[in-house]
Amino acid sequence: MADDTTDTKSSNQMWGGRFASGPDAIMEEINASIGFDKKLFAQDIRGSIAHATMLAHQGIISAEDKDKIVHGLNTILSEIESGNFEFSRQLEDIHMNVEARLATLIGPAAGRLHTARSRNDQVALDFRLWVKEELQKTEQMLTGLIAAFLDRAEEHAESVMPGFTHLQTAQPVTFGHHCMAYVEMFGRDRSRVRHAIEHLDESPIGAAALAGTGYPIDRHMTAKALGFREPTRNSIDTVSDRDFAIEFLSIAAIAGMHLSRLAEEIVIWSTPQFGFVRLSDAFSTGSSIMPQKKNPDAAELVRAKTGRINGSLVALLTIMKGLPLAYSKDMQEDKEQVFDAAESLELAIAAMTGMVRDMTVNTARMKAAAGSGYSTATDLADWLVREAGLPFRDAHHVTGRAVALAESKGCDLAELPLSGLQAIHPDITDKVYDVLTVEASVASRKSFGGTAPSEVRNQIAFWRARN
Repeated sequence: MADDTTDTKSSNQMWGGRFASGPDAIMEEINASIGFDKKLFAQDIRGSIAHATMLAHQGIISAEDKDKIVHGLNTILSEIESGNFEFSRQLEDIHMNVEARLATLIGPAAGRLHTARSRNDQVALDFRLWVKEELQKTEQMLTGLIAAFLDRAEEHAESVMPGFTHLQTAQPVTFGHHCMAYVEMFGRDRSRVRHAIEHLDESPIGAAALAGTGYPIDRHMTAKALGFREPTRNSIDTVSDRDFAIEFLSIAAIAGMHLSRLAEEIVIWSTPQFGFVRLSDAFSTGSSIMPQKKNPDAAELVRAKTGRINGSLVALLTIMKGLPLAYSKDMQEDKEQVFDAAESLELAIAAMTGMVRDMTVNTARMKAAAGSGYSTATDLADWLVREAGLPFRDAHHVTGRAVALAESKGCDLAELPLSGLQAIHPDITDKVYDVLTVEASVASRKSFGGTAPSEVRNQIAFWRARN
């Protein structure tokens, strides 16, 4: 038999110093969510006002009680916004904190607010409202980033730079065309945001715990009051799924990946070895020991933020993957992941927009690099097809021999003598030199979506019209 006289002491030692009061303290620590879900205070109060207004309209509560409730909720909103509201961990979450304060302010009428709803549909509502607002903010920020790229693309529609595959010089392109590649990427990210808003634009309130309610509520009224397209159509699904949050994290992860790729290019481009761009002091830091250093820390941190966002997506997918219908307490772990990812994405987009607008582009360095690595070799092959009538595979072989000759002489293709080219193939004429400059190369790429300055400007005009 255990010695009861040692229970308290051994229990405290077992739970550790932080949980001095034993198992109850651990339950409070693991159960409470107010530390993070207080971020939903505005959405919670907004939803409660809409719910109370509907209850009064339906005759479920009196107009007098509704007025008291609305006045009390607005008072609480002002208290929280001014920093004069004291949140309690003992009350677990934002819903109970607001409700307890409401009872203090208006008395028994506060108890009528929770008629015909549950914390299950209440939290689903609050979270949907928050995610919807965050998606709308993300849409605006992506629009600003796209606008920054459009301005740089227009400025550099004719600025020649090397295009890369495998990070090896491939063909000349323009910096404007390269900028427009990111316009396309972030444009798709914005489209995903818009689709996500459409997907979640349904009001959960009124689903109650999981089965709906026997009260004669009007869910269409609350949906309209809260700016939703319509109410959700299945009460079990309403309280048990978080796919709207997962979709937000998926979008954030994809956008973060695009931001990270851009950040990587800025890191590379800003090295002395490349020297394509220079970041201002606003987006760089120095070294504590090497005075010559100018580090692209803002770009590197954008690159790192992507890892946090990816982690949040995997975490929420893992939380949800094994849950039976309907609600489980596991779902309380959804919010911190979304809040953290949203903060990381906002910061990354803002930083990247600033860098794109602020960086100095070294067009001379880009142009010099554009001709390196025999980047106009494909233009020579295309000329042989057009002018000499060679099949492309034969032209490819002839061009390979020309590149080998240039390598042996340590010169560019355009610097090879005509006699040397004709020794490789007799049908080559001096007109070939018209296509061996990087300017001629990019100007010739007039296919839809190509790098020719004229086509870049066409795409800029298209995006300006839809941005």
